[in-house]
Amino acid sequence: MVRLAATVLVAAVVSSMAASAFAEEANWKRGRIYYRSVCTSCHAAEAIGAIAPSTRTKAEWAAYLQADAHAKGADKVSRFLSKAYRAEIKGSNKAAEKFADLSDEALTADVAAFLARGAKDGDEPASCN
Repeated sequence: MVRLAATVLVAAVVSSMAASAFAEEANWKRGRIYYRSVCTSCHAAEAIGAIAPSTRTKAEWAAYLQADAHAKGADKVSRFLSKAYRAEIKGSNKAAEKFADLSDEALTADVAAFLARGAKDGDEPASCN
């Protein structure tokens, strides 16, 4: 029983360290560039308009990314953060071209870090300027 408890504790600590290491690797500045250059530019051209990170809380942004449902489920958020999508638009979007070789996971973490930082309850609530 003690061995099992120790194993569970070690697993929890390792998992926590891995999660915090992943979070530390996220680059909110790169996420901001991509979000503003790709997400905001597309939304600004639509009737919905630009969506500032400060329109939602950190928890709401996390839930949105976790649900992976863009446009009320008509598409996936992950599609717009994918290498395939960046390859599609890189001819007309410098950020997509600049981050063309970045892994989907890294870019997703970067954008998530920017959204958390700029959220309504984040460290620096951000608008879409």
